[in-house]
Amino acid sequence: MAEPGRAAVAAPRDGAGPAPRLDDGEVAARIARIDELLEKVQIAPGPMAQTAVDAVRTLTEVYGEALARVLDHADAAVARRLAEDELLGHLLVLHDLHPEPPERRAARAVERLRPAVQERGGDVALDGVEGPVARVRLRTGGCGSGCGSASSGVEEAVREAVLAAAPELTAVEAVPETQSRPPAFVPVDSLLRRPAQSQGAT
Repeated sequence: MAEPGRAAVAAPRDGAGPAPRLDDGEVAARIARIDELLEKVQIAPGPMAQTAVDAVRTLTEVYGEALARVLDHADAAVARRLAEDELLGHLLVLHDLHPEPPERRAARAVERLRPAVQERGGDVALDGVEGPVARVRLRTGGCGSGCGSASSGVEEAVREAVLAAAPELTAVEAVPETQSRPPAFVPVDSLLRRPAQSQGAT
């Protein structure tokens, strides 16, 4: 007979061999499904709903501790590779374990969206992070950041991507071209480079 609660932590497997892997789209769909199910549980009447929420919270804490122990055994290169993986990066952020600062994560999130915006004739880039606010420069289809629904849709996509990558931030503001400060764009590789040690520092 199955151990109580075992089904909650072990996915069913048919036959031998490794479990099937999920691509990024399938992972995103499952994360959305988790959010949907949790919303339903939280509004369900009766004590069992709270029990279910507590079970998920406790399980999440255990998985968070497991991730922390993985990072304890990882060198800097491995930790960086783990953080760059979209799913693992999301989990590291969720458990407050991500080794990168919010500005670097926000820049990476914007850079991931940039090719799609450029295909539509626009552009987007991180202008900087000031306190809890990320500032982005957005140009949509050659008509600036204020050209109606198209711009609003892109702004919302950028906002969601940045806040998902760096939930420590509280807002994402679009910066008009006339207010942007140099340099025009903040490339991700410039954020990844370590500053050179100053010579003769006292």
